[in-house]
Amino acid sequence: MPTARAEAAPVYTDMEEHDLLAHARRGESGAFGAIMQRYNQPLFRVARAIMSDDSEAEDVVQESYFKAFKALSTFRGDSSLLTWLTRITINEARGRLRSRKKTVDLAEVEIAQKDGSLVIPFRGAHVMENPEAEVARTQIRTLIENAVDELPEPFRLVFVLRDIQDCSVDETAASLGIRAETVKTRLHRARRQLRVQLNEVFSSTMQDAFPFLGERCERINQKVIARLSKQKLLIDR
Repeated sequence: MPTARAEAAPVYTDMEEHDLLAHARRGESGAFGAIMQRYNQPLFRVARAIMSDDSEAEDVVQESYFKAFKALSTFRGDSSLLTWLTRITINEARGRLRSRKKTVDLAEVEIAQKDGSLVIPFRGAHVMENPEAEVARTQIRTLIENAVDELPEPFRLVFVLRDIQDCSVDETAASLGIRAETVKTRLHRARRQLRVQLNEVFSSTMQDAFPFLGERCERINQKVIARLSKQKLLIDR
């Protein structure tokens, strides 16, 4: 009597999004892994842009996946899965920033500028243990500071208040005694000038920025799968 043929294991990495979601909703760990493999890079870049720190961004991505996968039944498909995951990641990152946000007083910036250079207090800055990473960060930071220094003073002040100090348009207008529309115009021009100055420097390496592959990518996958498994949200496939 012929034996029944074993069902072929699904190849999650080749699936269209709709099919992949169907398998994930059934709790198949391979489907969750394929989703993470597909979207780790863009989600990490979003988190990194907000947190300004690799380790914190990795934590944000992991927690975002966990929350998203637990709530997968609520995803109606009104947007792409990546868009939905991106919104969750942004909310998670911003929520973490709000919980520990510190305002840098303008006087501190003025004190730091006594030697004529603008010091940009990057969010999430901390002492790095990796000397090579610290050197690279310092070089990039110096390039940005030099570019900001080249802005005309009216544009530079608006840029510092809005994009570095994170002041609102109204707060910036009140501090400088100008109209809100003037703040918006100057900030637009400051950003445009900075893009022109920095584009040539960064354009050749921009596509390789914030890589998230190999061991780090696999580490997030394993952690999320373990958490989902612990809550009995998965089935083995």
